[in-house]
Amino acid sequence: MAVAVVVVLLLLNALGPVTGIRLDGNGYTDILIAINPAVPENKELINQIERRYTKHSEYLQYDTDMDFCPQEMIASGSDYLLQALDNKVFFKEVKILVPPNWNGTYERAKRETYDKANVIIDHQHPAFGDDPYTKQMRGCGEEGEYIHFTPDFLLKDSLLAVYGPRGRVFVHEWAHVRWGVFDEYNEKEPFYFSTTQEIQPTRSCTSQISGQWFEPVNGNSLPCRSDTQTGLPTKECQFFPDRDQQTNASIMYLPSIESVTTFCREGEHNAEAPNLQNQKCNNKATRTVIFQDSVDKDALRGLTPLQSPPPAPTFRLIQRRQRAVCLILDVSGSMQNFNRLTRLQQAASIFLSTIVEEGAYVGMVKFSTTADILSGLTKIDGKASRDSLINKLPTIASGSTNMCNGLRLGFQVLQQDDTSAVGDDVIFLTDGEATDDVRSCLQLAVDSGAIISTVALGPSASDVLITMANLTDGKFIFASDNVISNELVDAYSSFTVSDGDPTNQAIQLESTGKVVDDWFNGTVPIDRTVGNSTTFTVIYDGSTPAVHIESPSGSVFNQTHITDNTATKTITLNIPGTAEPGDWTYSFLNRQSTSQTMTLTVTSRAARHDVHPVTVKAQITQPNTDGSKPIVVFAEVRQNYRPVLGAKVIATLQSDTGHSEVLHLLDNGAAADTLKDDGIYSRYFTKFMSGKYSLKVQVTHQGEVVKSSSSRHSGALYIPGYIVDGKCGKLSPSRQVALNPQKPPVNVEPADVGSFSRTTTGESFVVPPGVAPPNFPPNKITDLNAEIQEDTVLLNWTAPGEDLDQGTAQSYELRWSKRQEMLQNNFSDANLVNTSALQPQEAGSAEHYLFLSDVPIQNGTTLFFAIRSEDNDTMKSEVSNVARVTKFVPSRRPQVTVISNPGLNLAGIVVAACVVIIVVSVIVAISTWAITQKKVKK
Repeated sequence: MAVAVVVVLLLLNALGPVTGIRLDGNGYTDILIAINPAVPENKELINQIERRYTKHSEYLQYDTDMDFCPQEMIASGSDYLLQALDNKVFFKEVKILVPPNWNGTYERAKRETYDKANVIIDHQHPAFGDDPYTKQMRGCGEEGEYIHFTPDFLLKDSLLAVYGPRGRVFVHEWAHVRWGVFDEYNEKEPFYFSTTQEIQPTRSCTSQISGQWFEPVNGNSLPCRSDTQTGLPTKECQFFPDRDQQTNASIMYLPSIESVTTFCREGEHNAEAPNLQNQKCNNKATRTVIFQDSVDKDALRGLTPLQSPPPAPTFRLIQRRQRAVCLILDVSGSMQNFNRLTRLQQAASIFLSTIVEEGAYVGMVKFSTTADILSGLTKIDGKASRDSLINKLPTIASGSTNMCNGLRLGFQVLQQDDTSAVGDDVIFLTDGEATDDVRSCLQLAVDSGAIISTVALGPSASDVLITMANLTDGKFIFASDNVISNELVDAYSSFTVSDGDPTNQAIQLESTGKVVDDWFNGTVPIDRTVGNSTTFTVIYDGSTPAVHIESPSGSVFNQTHITDNTATKTITLNIPGTAEPGDWTYSFLNRQSTSQTMTLTVTSRAARHDVHPVTVKAQITQPNTDGSKPIVVFAEVRQNYRPVLGAKVIATLQSDTGHSEVLHLLDNGAAADTLKDDGIYSRYFTKFMSGKYSLKVQVTHQGEVVKSSSSRHSGALYIPGYIVDGKCGKLSPSRQVALNPQKPPVNVEPADVGSFSRTTTGESFVVPPGVAPPNFPPNKITDLNAEIQEDTVLLNWTAPGEDLDQGTAQSYELRWSKRQEMLQNNFSDANLVNTSALQPQEAGSAEHYLFLSDVPIQNGTTLFFAIRSEDNDTMKSEVSNVARVTKFVPSRRPQVTVISNPGLNLAGIVVAACVVIIVVSVIVAISTWAITQKKVKK
C-alpha cells in the first residue's frame, strides 16, 4: 500500500493543483465570486464588482451637501493591494458565478460551485446587517472560508461613508480570507488602559491615528462619560477619527482613511492592544503574519516588485446548468462479498428516491470487465421517474475491475444532453484495486470537466479514488463493511446539490443502526424548519420487521403504510404533506428467532421555501497527514447565517482497519476551536493510525428556542463619523463632527425551531502507512482572563488536555509581570505563582484560580499573566495568551467623569474626580452655611 500512496502523490504533482485561488506570477487568479440564488436578478451588481473609475472618485467629500459617487471594488482593490504589498501582487482574474435562475448568456461553469466561492453576495446576516465580514474558522495564518457582501453594500452609496471605498474594504476582507489575519480593533473592548496608565482606543498598530471620543445621541456628539467601575469610557462612547491623517497604517484597522495604505509592521505594532490580531497571532504584526505564516509566505518573499502598472483585472461571467449526475457502479466479482451489491442497491435507492432534487438529470453506468449503460440521462420528475431508475439498478456482480471503461462510458452518458460533461457530477463507486491501468484515464477524467466524487467501499478500494476526487474537485468518501455504521447510505445521502439554496436540499435527520434481538426503539425530533418529503427508511438483513411509527399527536403508521422491497430488504415510509413538528417515536420488532441487523435513515426537506432549515457541515483541516500535525475536526451548525449554539455535537471517525474514535466537539473558543459562539464546533483528532477514515457527525439540540450569537469576529469597522477639519482638539464651531447614518438595528432574537437532530458525512481522509502514533503536548491555552478584586487576582481559562485537547494535563506553570513583553519573550524569567494546590481538570473544563498578591496592588496598576501546562511526559504547551488587568478603585461617591481627549491618564481621571468631589463639597458647605444664616436672621 505504501507504493500506492507514493504513486498517488506523484500523480497529484504531475497533473497539477485543484481549482482555487492561485498566485500566477504577481497576479491572483481563479478568485470566485458567487451570487446567491435568493438575490433578485440585477446586472448592476455585476457592474459594481467590475467597474473601474478614475482616482478622483475614490474618496468622498464629507460636506453637508455631499454627493456619493459609485465605487468599484475589484479594480480599485487591485491598485490598493499592489500599493499595500510593495508592488508585488494584484488581482488578475476573477470569475463571477451567476445564479442558475438568472437570464442571459453566460459561459458554462466547470468545477466552480457556490460552496467553493471565496466571496458570496447574499442577503444580510441577521445579526450583522450590511456589515462586510469574513467567516474564519481556522487559526492565524490559515485561509478563511469566504467573504460576505450584501447587495446593498455593493449598490447603496450611502454606505461608502460608513465603511470606506469598496475596493479598500475588499482588500481588508481579502487579508482575512487569504492570509488568516484578524482585526486590529475590538468592538467589545474598544478602550483599554495602556501600561503608561493612559486610556487608548483598541488598535494594534500606530497610535498616530488622531481623533476624539464622543457619545452620539440623537444626531449630536456629546462628550464621553467614564464608567465609575472601570474608569474606562462607557459602552456608548465611540472613537471618531480625523478624516485627514498623516499615518499610512493600518488596513486592518481603518482602511477608510485616505492616508492608510499599508499593513501594520513590527516597528509600529502595538502588542498590548486587546484585539483578535494579538490574541490569535501571538502578538505579531499583520504584515509579519502575511510574510511569515500565510499560504503565500514563500511566494511573497521571493516575488520581484512590478516596475510598471499591471493590467486591469479580467472578469468571466459563468453559470451552472441544470444538474446532471451519473452513477458509475462497480459490479465486479468482489462486490458479491460482504453483501456489497445489495448494500449498493440500498444506498443508491435512497439517493434516487429521496436525495437527488426534482429537475435534476440522472444516468447510470455499471462496469466490471466491460461497461454498460443502465440508464441514459433521465429527468427527475416525480415518483415514477425515480422508481424507474431504482428498478434499473444492477443485481448481478461478476468479472474484473476495469475502471477506465466505466469512466469513459459515464462521460458519454453525461454528454447526452448537451454534448459535454463539463460541470456535471459523477459518483464513482468501487470496492477493489483497478485491473486496468487507471493512470491512463486520469487525465481524461481531469479534461472532462466533470466533478468526480468517489466512494471507496471496503478496505481494498483503490487509492486512485483519492487522486481522482482531488484532481476534479470532488469528494472522497470511505465506507466500511460494517453494516451497523450505515456508512454507505450516509455517503450517498451526502451528495446533495450545492447551489446556495438549502431549501432545495435533502436534510438527513437520523442515521443509526443496531443488532436487534427483539425491539429497535427510538425517537426522532422533527423541527419546524423541515417536514416536507419526510421519509423513514429501514434496512434489515433478515426477515421483514414489524413497524410502528407514531407522530407527536398520536397518529400511527404501521405495516399498511409502508413499502417493503424484499429484494433489497428495504422498508420505506413517506410521510404525506408536511410532517408534524415534535418527537416522532419508532419501534421495529424483529419477528424472527435469531438476531438481525437493522438501520434507520430519516430524511426531510425545508418546511417552506422562505424558512431556512438548520444545516450541518462537517470537515477536517487536512485530507492527508504524515502525523507531524494534528487533524482538526469541524462541524458548523447554523440556520442560514445564524449560528446555532448549545448543541450536542458528536463526531465519529472510523478507519478501514477497525479503529474508531468518538469526539465531543465544542464551540468554546479554546484549543482547536478558534472563535467562541460562532456555531463552529471543533476538536483535535490525535489518536490516528494508518488507514482510510470516514467522518460522521451527529447533532442534537433539546428545547424550543435555538440560541445564536450576534458577535462578528472579522470584518470592516462601522465608522460612526469623522472629525472633518483634521484637528484633534479645537473644532470648527460650525462643523465639529460629521456623523454617519446610525447603524440600523439587527435581529438577534433566538430562533424558535424546536428540538432537532441532524446527521452529516464529511470527506474521508487517509493516514499513510508507517506513521508512528503521535505524541502531542497539551494545547495552548488561548482564553486566559484576569480580574482584580482588591489585592486578590482571579484567573479563568479552559483546561487543556494531555495530548492537545484530549485527556487531562499534569500540571500548570503560572507567571506574572508588569511588562507584557517579559511574558511573551522570556516567560521563565517572569514572577512565578504558586500553583501546587491547583490540579488540572479534564480538557474542556472551566478552570478558576484565586490567589492573594504578596504585595498590595496599587490603584492604576496594570498586571500581565500567562500560563502553560505540562503532560506526563514533561512535554510543555506553548505559552498562553497574555491576560492583562488594571486595578481601578472607584470613588465611594457617585460621579460622572467627562472624557474628551484621547490618551487621558488614569491619574488624571482620579485627580479630576477628586476635584469634582472637592468642588461639590465646597458648594454643599456654602449652601448649608447660607441656609443656616437665613434661619438665624429669621
